[in-house]
Amino acid sequence: MEEKAFWVAFNQTPGLGIRRVLRLIEFFGTAKAAWYANESELLKVKGLGKTLVTSLIYWRRKKEPERIIEELNHKGIKVVTLIDKEYPIELKRIYDPPPVIYWRGKQLPNKGLKIAIVGTRRATPYGLKVAETLSADLVAAGVGIVSGLARGIDAAAHKGVIKQGGMTWGVLGCGVDVVYPPEHKNLYHQVMERGAILSEYPPGTRPEARNFPARNRIISGLTAGIVVVESAKRSGALITADLALEQNRDVFAVPGPITSRCSEGPNNLIKQGAKVVTQVEDILEEYNLKPVLKDDSKDKNEADNLTTNEEKVLAGLSLVPTHIDAIISMTGLSPGELNNILIQLEIRQLIRRMPGGFYIRC
Repeated sequence: MEEKAFWVAFNQTPGLGIRRVLRLIEFFGTAKAAWYANESELLKVKGLGKTLVTSLIYWRRKKEPERIIEELNHKGIKVVTLIDKEYPIELKRIYDPPPVIYWRGKQLPNKGLKIAIVGTRRATPYGLKVAETLSADLVAAGVGIVSGLARGIDAAAHKGVIKQGGMTWGVLGCGVDVVYPPEHKNLYHQVMERGAILSEYPPGTRPEARNFPARNRIISGLTAGIVVVESAKRSGALITADLALEQNRDVFAVPGPITSRCSEGPNNLIKQGAKVVTQVEDILEEYNLKPVLKDDSKDKNEADNLTTNEEKVLAGLSLVPTHIDAIISMTGLSPGELNNILIQLEIRQLIRRMPGGFYIRC
């Protein structure tokens, strides 16, 4: 625990960065020895100039490593370092593993197969449904899900796990004590209960844009492979895919309509050799796993109880939003008749109303 405290103290030292921290510890043998090294000794370390050494010495006078650990414990924040056996083994094997991981929750992602599901924050209903369904099906087969707790695809992936009752982990681009985005407060706590919230950034770190590309290497580094559901041509999800390839992870992509900007990213990945995913089996077969058969009797019963007009309306809907005027034109129903049918189908959770008078099939 004493040595861990010095690792954490170095991690929180402004301006050092990952490589310099590791270089310091390697040069002096232990983090404790590096912490107490004098100015002349510190200047011998490659990459540490006079300005940075002066800053480090000033920082050491202000901080007590043991007190930092006490403060983390008081906040309910756990910490694991590269020298700890609890450090996730997959992450330890990447090129630049974070020296320190802060986490809150049930357990670290260490055992069993894990897959990352990532994508755009501006997801379509199609993308949200696919992400949620894939994550639920993967969890049913015993796979853990990693994502970034962001809006859109990330959130849908976590929600699919929670509904299925599996394990999931959220990697943040801010401190683990910062809920971001703020509307994900409930989801944040649900992920903590199902797995953990993780970050390489010290508590209190705000969600700055520059933090997210770096955190993406952790998302891919914790897993055997990543699935890109929806993303633009240039996006954080594609950065994660590139990092996954560098880390020798599998890359999967869900195809989408060629008319949708949200499909540009995964469609291009498929052109470059990513494996196409149209069902969960496409992922599971890579790891010699089989899907769990679903009990779809409830869905069948719901379908059996539909009236002719309800069947007509449901048949005309999909995951692509359809405007109510188009439904009227398609079915020939009057606005009053259609409105009653839409209400009944929504109550039975067979369809969902979207903003602007649009509807999708659940």
